[in-house]
Amino acid sequence: MIPKFTAHGVEIPAVGFGTSPMTGGMSAETVVTALAAGYRHIDTARKYGTERAVGEAMRASRLPRGEIFLTTKVSHENLRPADFARSVDESLAALGVDYVDLLMVHWPNPAIPVSEVMPSLAKAKRDGLARHIGVANFNIALLDAAVALCPEPLAALQAEYHPYLDQTRLIGAARKRGLVYVAYCPLARGRLFGDPVLAEIARAHGRGVAQVVLRWLLQQGVASIPFSSKPERIADNFAVFDFVLSEDDMRRISALKRPDGRVANPVGRVPGGWD
Repeated sequence: MIPKFTAHGVEIPAVGFGTSPMTGGMSAETVVTALAAGYRHIDTARKYGTERAVGEAMRASRLPRGEIFLTTKVSHENLRPADFARSVDESLAALGVDYVDLLMVHWPNPAIPVSEVMPSLAKAKRDGLARHIGVANFNIALLDAAVALCPEPLAALQAEYHPYLDQTRLIGAARKRGLVYVAYCPLARGRLFGDPVLAEIARAHGRGVAQVVLRWLLQQGVASIPFSSKPERIADNFAVFDFVLSEDDMRRISALKRPDGRVANPVGRVPGGWD
């Protein structure tokens, strides 16, 4: 049984499969491999251009639709009401599904106030196009505004998180507001693999560095969506439920945070900057 994190009626599998093309090639076969390895949480976005491949993979897997937790996102340039509705319709058509399990605002847009965006997000849920809703890449001030202005409860916040990036404040804010935190770039797009501390901890457990990092996230109650195009790594990234990091391991990994650790940082995208 895959551990799940819950909030406002949603149950999000603790380890999912990300499909952002920025982390490598992506095909339907890759997603089929992930589903065969046991993943049941698939994360895509309109901006990634991978929705069609994800839909093909879901059908090829022959898994019942209800067994797959499917996330997609509306991009920052499509947050005005008519554009938002069109983007959701296009996502569902590309995926070949009637609904997604989690629909998210992908990035905030400084030119479009949160007060204009949240009613569209809530409407998608009320219309049955999304079972749950959330936001991605929001700082604490934006998260507070979203929670206050959304007519439906937000279930999740997706943002970057890995040992090189301290997200203590943002994770605390998400939890205080009852949201599941979903970490993207959990392996810092490969930057962690040469880290000597992680390598030492991995050797002690007879595991790979990626497994140690994903386990570190899991033990914090943080969901993650790693990506790989290699079948063996896809399987390894999912094999993190049968070992435990010690308190000392957890402390040593958390101490790796660095001021320049952030990977995803589009200029001017987040009003007020990161927390």
